[in-house]
Amino acid sequence: MTHNLKRNLVLLVTAQSLGAASGPIVISLGGMVGQMLSPNPALVTLPVSVYNLGLALGTLPAAAIMRRFGRRNGYLLGGCLGIASGLVAAGGIWLGAFAIFCLGTFIAGTYASYVQTYRFAAADGRDPEDRARAISWVMVGGLIAAVIGPQLVIWTRESVPGAVYMGSFLSQAALALIALPVLARLHAPRPVAARVLEGGRSVGQLLASPRYVLAVAAGVVSYGLMAFVMTAAPLAMVGCGHSITAAAHGIQWHVLAMFAPSLFTGRLIARWGKERITALGLVLIAASGAVALTGLDLSHFYISLVFLGIGWNFGFIGATAMVAASHTEAEKGRAQGLNDFIVFGTVAVGSFFSGALLQASGWSLVNLMIFPGVALVLAPLIWTLARPRSEAAT
Repeated sequence: MTHNLKRNLVLLVTAQSLGAASGPIVISLGGMVGQMLSPNPALVTLPVSVYNLGLALGTLPAAAIMRRFGRRNGYLLGGCLGIASGLVAAGGIWLGAFAIFCLGTFIAGTYASYVQTYRFAAADGRDPEDRARAISWVMVGGLIAAVIGPQLVIWTRESVPGAVYMGSFLSQAALALIALPVLARLHAPRPVAARVLEGGRSVGQLLASPRYVLAVAAGVVSYGLMAFVMTAAPLAMVGCGHSITAAAHGIQWHVLAMFAPSLFTGRLIARWGKERITALGLVLIAASGAVALTGLDLSHFYISLVFLGIGWNFGFIGATAMVAASHTEAEKGRAQGLNDFIVFGTVAVGSFFSGALLQASGWSLVNLMIFPGVALVLAPLIWTLARPRSEAAT
C-alpha cells in the first residue's frame, strides 16, 4: 500500500504539472485571441470568463463521474476533454470563429475541474497526519505548470504560419495527451457503487455541519480573494502609470509566491496544524491589502502580490486539508465536489466583479474588500483553535 501511495503521488505531481499548464495558456492568450476574433470589443475577455465558468460548472459532474466510475477513469475522461479543448480552440482560430474558440476555452475549464481534484486524490488512503504533506506536494506541480504554460506560449504562438496563437492551443492539447498514460497508471480502485451512492451525509447535511462549512468557507475566501485582487492588479498597475512589462513581472512574482511555498507548507501543517496555517494564510492575505493601501509605487504592488500569493498557498492548502478531514470515505466525492463547486463558482463571480469594481471605484476599494472577507472566516477559525484550550483548562 505504501508503494502505491508513493507512486500515486509522483504520478499526480506529474499530471498536475501537465494539466495545470492549460490554465495559464488560456488566461494569457484568451483576451488576445478575443481581440482578433470578437465581433464586439466588449466581449474580448469572454474566452477567459467562459473558462472560469466551465471550471465552476464542471466540478459537480466531475465529482459524480469519479464517484461512480473511480478517480482514474474520471481523470482519463478529463484528459480527453483537455485534448478536445485545445483542438477546438485551435480550430476556432483557424476558422476565425469566435464562438468556436470560446467553446474550446469552456471545455478547457471542464478539464480544469478534474485537474483541481488531483490534490484530493493525493490524500486518498493516507493517515490524517500525512494528508496535508501529500496535498502540498501535488500543489508543487502547479509551480512547474506556471513555468511550462507561459514558455509554451512563447515557443509556439507563431508556429503555425498565418494563424498566430493556434500552435499554443495545439500544444495545450499535446500536454493533455501526454498526461493520459500518466493518469492510466494511477492506482485508484473503482469504488463500490452502492456504498458511494447511498452512504454518508447528503448535501444538505454536509452544509449543516459547522466543521465542513468552515473548511469550505476558508477555501472560498482564500481562493476567491486571491482571484479577485489578482484579476484587478495588472489593470491597476497600468492605470497607475506602470508599464505592461512591469505588470507582467508582478503577476510572475505573484504566481511564484503562490506555488513555491508548497515545498514546505505540508511540513508546516504537520507541525502546527491545518487550522493554524489556514489562519496564517488569511492574515497574510489581509497584510497584502494593507500594503496595497499604503502606496501606488511598483514596490507596493510587488510586495502586496507576493503576500497575496503566499497567503493563498497557506490558506488554500490548509483549507483543502480541512475539507479532507471533515468527511467520511463514503462522502468523499459528494463533499469534495460540492467544495470545488462553491469555491470555483465564487472565483468565477469574483473575477467578473473585480474589473468592474476597479473601473467604478478604484484600486483602494478592491483592497478594502479583503478585510471583511478575511474576518468572516478568521474569527471562527480562531474560536475553533481556542476552544480545545479552554476546555482543557476547565
